[in-house]
Amino acid sequence: MIPVAFDYERATSTEQALNLLAEHGDEAKLIAGGHSLLPLMKYRLAAPAVLIDIGRLEELSYIRDEGEELAIGALTRHCEVEHSDLVRSQVGLLAAATSEVGDPQVRHRGTIGGAMAHGDPASDLPAALIALRGSLVIDGPSGRRQVEADSFFTGFLETDLGEDEMLVEVRLPKLPDSTWSFQKFNRRAQDWAIVGSAVVVDQGICGVGLVNMDSRPIRATAVEEAIKNGSSAAEASELAADGCEPPADINAGMDYRCHLARVLTRRGLEESGR
Repeated sequence: MIPVAFDYERATSTEQALNLLAEHGDEAKLIAGGHSLLPLMKYRLAAPAVLIDIGRLEELSYIRDEGEELAIGALTRHCEVEHSDLVRSQVGLLAAATSEVGDPQVRHRGTIGGAMAHGDPASDLPAALIALRGSLVIDGPSGRRQVEADSFFTGFLETDLGEDEMLVEVRLPKLPDSTWSFQKFNRRAQDWAIVGSAVVVDQGICGVGLVNMDSRPIRATAVEEAIKNGSSAAEASELAADGCEPPADINAGMDYRCHLARVLTRRGLEESGR
């Protein structure tokens, strides 16, 4: 399908992009790689009057060591995250999850910021960010603010981003000695996950983020608490679906998704050495 007509603006700086957002209000959408927004536009689920292209803002494309954290610019391509030695050595779970995104074409155009700002519960990267206890840096008229991943995703395709704000950076605590696993079940290699589980263990502390198990990307809090209290992987994984309200669709019903969450989380915990 062809999207409805729209005007096009190309921003040459973060400041200009924010000015354009302020000018056009809720009629505008930011676009970089386009792999999240364009499908919505083609299906008429989104119809912005103005697209603001930020894809060439090199100032937002980087991977930096910031002491106890890694800072990743919002416009950093998936392929750069996937193959970064710094990411692999400090937050290996993120590199593993990124390698599962779409196909090579998608990973060479899509951006980490776009995946986060889209807020899709079926996306791989938000679950990894939650498991890693990362945060997101947002810029807007009132300056920059930092939001924890658990608070950033607020509903189905909804985030804490205001209409006049833009995501500029992803920050993750460095976990060089962690063990991790990313488990994903889908029908075909390039499909969205029917269910996924991102697991990281560092110094006895466990983080688990779930893919496609609720209306938003969520943390498996009950599993984390069980591991903290000494439960085995088998015991803790039985709690993976607690409090979840997974969707039911042509690919899987609610009960099957809950079963998959338990199975994949157990595999992830076992692979992580729990």
